[in-house]
Amino acid sequence: MKTVVVAFGGNALWPRGGTGLPAEQIQHARHACAPLVELLRKGTRLLLVYGNGPQVGAELLRHHAARAEVAPSPLDVCVAATQGSLGYLLELALRMELSRAGIDRPVTAVSSLVLVDPEDPAFAAPDKPVGPYYHADEARRLREQLGWKLAEQVGGGFRRVVASPRPLELIDAAAVYTLLEAGHIVLAGGGGGVPVARLAGGGWLGLEAVIDKDRTAAMLGRAVGARELYDLTAVDYVYRSFGRPDAVALPELTALQARALAASGEFPAGSMGPKIDAALDFLTSGQRVLITSLPRLGDALAGRCGTWITR
Repeated sequence: MKTVVVAFGGNALWPRGGTGLPAEQIQHARHACAPLVELLRKGTRLLLVYGNGPQVGAELLRHHAARAEVAPSPLDVCVAATQGSLGYLLELALRMELSRAGIDRPVTAVSSLVLVDPEDPAFAAPDKPVGPYYHADEARRLREQLGWKLAEQVGGGFRRVVASPRPLELIDAAAVYTLLEAGHIVLAGGGGGVPVARLAGGGWLGLEAVIDKDRTAAMLGRAVGARELYDLTAVDYVYRSFGRPDAVALPELTALQARALAASGEFPAGSMGPKIDAALDFLTSGQRVLITSLPRLGDALAGRCGTWITR
């Protein structure tokens, strides 16, 4: 049976300009889950990995606003909190679509810890956007008041950036594989997973960082022998010259072409770069990667939209 990894970006569930209310995020998730029903009818195993960029940023803002009454939680705990809440919303959305389609399949969300290297260079050069977009004046105020690092984004606006170390191992990958083999639809690697390091004397230590969910999806996909990876984001295609008047959509790419465009600087680190890196990592064992927007997934699977990257 074919295993497919579907990676939902946090921005796909909470798009720019959205309210971020749970009902709205569930509705976006249902739109994404609906095209997956046909895959399930064909017996495809599904593994869903989801990001949490806007959601964990909002969680951090809540903690800051309430700091006089409740001690703020560190970033790794906020990642864990949004991993649980988003897993819940996605599971609700998926169960609604399964019920509507008359499909009886178990759905299981797995709490996911991901091993990272505490000496990863990312800790010295934060570049992963989290939270909402801010105007220049707001960004300046947050730098001064909170000491945050904010970076201007492609297309305009500023977002907070934090460390994003490379994932090395999903601690519970074997459990995910076992659940898939047993016929479960599995949600794992939420928010890229909670970053942890092994202690010299045994045990684990949470680290303040956000792991890129695309890299985790590729790593987990390889671990469970997935054939395809669908990466759902805020744009319909991968573009050359993205954000400029001469932008060109790229419906098809080989791994060699994607690697050459990445080397030429076409895919920024804070935007499409991690998705292309993850696609190339996945294709060392997988067959195809699809990158498209969440609302257009059905069109992409029918060949009317999206970028397919092949070996």
